[in-house]
Amino acid sequence: MDLPWAEPYKIKMTEEIRISSREERERWIEEAGFNLFNLESDKVFIDLLTDSGTGAMSDKQWSEMMIGDESYAGSRSYTKLKNAVNEILGFPYVLPTHQGRAAENVLFSVIVKAGDVVPGNSHFDTTKGHIEFRKASAIDCTIDEAFIIDHIHPFKGNIDLEKLEQVYKTHPKEKIPLCLITVTCNSSGGQPVSMANIKAVKSLSDQYGVPVFFDAARFAENAYFIKEREEGYKDKSVKEIVKEMFSYGEGFTMSAKKNGLVNIGGLLAFRNEELYRNCGNMGIIYEGYLTYGGLAGRDLGALAEGLNESTEYNFQKARIGQVEYLGNKLIEYGIPVQRPIGGHAVFVDALSFLPHIPQSEYPAQLIGVELYKEGGVRGVEIGTLLADRDPVTREERFPKMELLRLAIPQRTYTFRHMDYIAAALKNVFDRRDEIKSGLEIVWQAEILRHFTVKLRKKTH
Repeated sequence: MDLPWAEPYKIKMTEEIRISSREERERWIEEAGFNLFNLESDKVFIDLLTDSGTGAMSDKQWSEMMIGDESYAGSRSYTKLKNAVNEILGFPYVLPTHQGRAAENVLFSVIVKAGDVVPGNSHFDTTKGHIEFRKASAIDCTIDEAFIIDHIHPFKGNIDLEKLEQVYKTHPKEKIPLCLITVTCNSSGGQPVSMANIKAVKSLSDQYGVPVFFDAARFAENAYFIKEREEGYKDKSVKEIVKEMFSYGEGFTMSAKKNGLVNIGGLLAFRNEELYRNCGNMGIIYEGYLTYGGLAGRDLGALAEGLNESTEYNFQKARIGQVEYLGNKLIEYGIPVQRPIGGHAVFVDALSFLPHIPQSEYPAQLIGVELYKEGGVRGVEIGTLLADRDPVTREERFPKMELLRLAIPQRTYTFRHMDYIAAALKNVFDRRDEIKSGLEIVWQAEILRHFTVKLRKKTH
């Protein structure tokens, strides 16, 4: 018989997690203003809020933590990181930052001005927040298929070239500082972008003189999907695919807390030395010196090793395979999810799950609250709360998809945990008709409200 698949690692240390009662969870979530971000972690049994900085590091990464060079300037650990970025990703100029949104802040502070537009594929929350904070606009050019939950398309993160060219034709070149390709595309369900699409976006952007950058938080997952799904790449290694992907960009921002496999860290990288120097000056103001960027030397070393590990095929097969396992369980139970299953998370379609709850009552957030009460599982809303209000009119923005994201931390939970999550969500799904009303806002911040918003149950 064929040997069954098994994870390519073994566990050396465990962390106890507390099992609470439903009565406790109902009290805690109400005290938290029905905002899952406001829960203390010891009140959560399985935490799927994010895969950002929540994974487990390897023995080799921990060894880097022990030998980190904490020199303020010119650290050996920085040299390791710079060499890793050059060898694996192909960029000569590297700036570390303390996390991804810091990299966005530094880059956009230099190149984005009021009145600019930044086209791309479904910019994520902090990305859009940084753009709009500067009185610029993020324009979503994702293919229409991405927003059809049941439509099976291997690369739902792709950019629609006609939409992109329309942006280029209707805005002056000096108002388009960059085109941003997010790999994988989180807001469309952790969906990958094909190599053919990346090439085509690069070619079109070159015609109009617009530089292409990547939001590269989950670049290795994207490369894995290209290997598995795109013709001509099955015999190439993940590392080879990564190198080709990035060859079509002028630079990238990265939250290294995802595919960097570390608990803290971000990266900015460039081909252009002048842009590197300009961003380096801004980085010194916000993040620290060029060779540490807000990180300890030990974190730089662990990140260098993490970039190497995450671009190994067996690692991504295990990581994405676990996400796919959970997604298939939910599909088996009849629960509507974005298909194909994404790279880092399963995205539950709230509009189909709770069709009787209007988007104005935040159905994805409501499912998240009910899942927490049911089993102590914490997910995160990717819907109307996250979409926030229009920066000019202050009217609510209702996205095409209303999703609850179940993000799986890397090398952290077992397949039994996946079974538990699926069973808990099935119980909520089975009693969905008993959920009569949604939520309303009590207090919200001016920008990126979903992190701190306070809600209450809506009464009709």
